[in-house]
Parts: sequence; structure tokens; C-alpha cells
Amino acid sequence: MDGWCRPTEGTDPDRQPDKASADPVCSKQQVPDVGFRRDRPTDWRPTDVRNPQGLLNTHFTNPTAWDLIAARLENGEDVELVELNKPKGRLGYVMLIDLGPDVPQLYVKLQLGAGIVIGRSFHYTDHD
Repeated sequence: MDGWCRPTEGTDPDRQPDKASADPVCSKQQVPDVGFRRDRPTDWRPTDVRNPQGLLNTHFTNPTAWDLIAARLENGEDVELVELNKPKGRLGYVMLIDLGPDVPQLYVKLQLGAGIVIGRSFHYTDHD
């Protein structure tokens, strides 16, 4: 994967990315898209996932979820390429992240648009 990048003003998230437009580095200050649409459903629930790095019983927030994703990608986390059902034929990128003992794996699915990363899923693998 060439890189993960934030949305920019006027970016069309439905346009497929190409190598020439891909930003090579994902910065933790960059805020990707998580917007729900019927043609691009999301199951984005960071506040339901306990943050193992947090104090006491804290959960992820949108910014800390993206921080985790960026850190894992920068550290070479395994990413599986999948074909999305919606929109049909588009590609998604899935990570199963181990958050520690006695905790279900974290399921993260991302979609690349032109100059934008779209968060599609962020939840435990055994969620309802």
C-alpha cells in the first residue's frame, strides 16, 4: 500500500485513487472520513472499544482510533485486501488488531478514495 492520507477540501471520496494522487505518509494530525451513506455503509464504533493504552476504563475516541490505525500501518500491521459489497467492486483494506489478552480482536476496515481514507469499520470482531 502506498499510503494513507487525509481528506482535502473538494476531494471526491468516490473517485478511485491512483498512484499519482496517493500521499505517501499518513500523519496523526490528518483526519480521515467516516461519513455514513447508503451506498457506503459504516460500522464505526470506537467508543464501544476499550483502549488498552487508556487509564482505568477508557474507550477509543475518533481521534485515538485514527491514531491507532496510523501507528499500526506505520509499523507494518498486516492488511488484507477485500472486495467491498457496497460500493460493489471497490477495494477495502482490513486489519485484525490484537488489543491484548482476554479481549476480542479489533476489526478495522478502510476504503481509499482519491486523496482520502474512509473509515468503514472499527469494532470488536465479536460485536452484535
